[in-house]
Amino acid sequence: MTRPVAIVTGGARGIGLACAEALADAGFDILVADLADKPVDGLAQNVTARGAKFAYVSCDISDLDAHAALVDTAMRAFGRIDCLVNNAGVGAMLRGDLLELRPENFDRALGINLRGTVFLSQAVAKAMIAAPGDHARSIITITSVSAEMASPERSEYCVSKAGLSMWVKTLALRLAPEQIGVFEVRPGIIRTDMTAGVSAKYDALIDGGLVPAKRWGEATDIGAVVATLAAGKLGFSTGSIINVDGALSVPRL
Repeated sequence: MTRPVAIVTGGARGIGLACAEALADAGFDILVADLADKPVDGLAQNVTARGAKFAYVSCDISDLDAHAALVDTAMRAFGRIDCLVNNAGVGAMLRGDLLELRPENFDRALGINLRGTVFLSQAVAKAMIAAPGDHARSIITITSVSAEMASPERSEYCVSKAGLSMWVKTLALRLAPEQIGVFEVRPGIIRTDMTAGVSAKYDALIDGGLVPAKRWGEATDIGAVVATLAAGKLGFSTGSIINVDGALSVPRL
């Protein structure tokens, strides 16, 4: 049998990198799609040291015209696509009063987080259906607890993630007959470059009991869940939401 193949968007650092590493450890060959013209130093060596083949595509997922080239590169490099991890995304450009939210900042968040992810998923799903293989197939979208928990100071981010959550549900219904598992992974407060600027704020909140698990989440926590889903072990749970947040999102009295 050939090795399964995973595409990880935004896979050069943070949660995306942890997903790529976990998938490589689980036996997947890896294509990382990220914004840089070439992979960051050590990325290819990091993946191949885990026994995986590696490919890289410079891609802005908000550019819908770039999606076909990304899919074509994966097919040329590996001959198949078994897993797509939709991880690429951006936070709010400016946190503040939502009554002052600017249209261009709203459009940026939704263009990348929602629109780009929706249509890349569509392109990859078509490729999967056209070339079925002998491995479990999945599309795994990284959203956020902000898909449900509201933060008025970054409302455009919350809206984009809530929209993605509904996209996962509808895509799961469409792809269930094709035996392609579709999942939503919702991280909580995760230690990454994106949260580095507000780490002091979240340190205090976690110390104050915001997260019942009493710690930051790590990117490896997300990678472990993604690798489990991609392996097909939870295939009949397609359409499910997996919270990776230390019980942050559990309602409490």
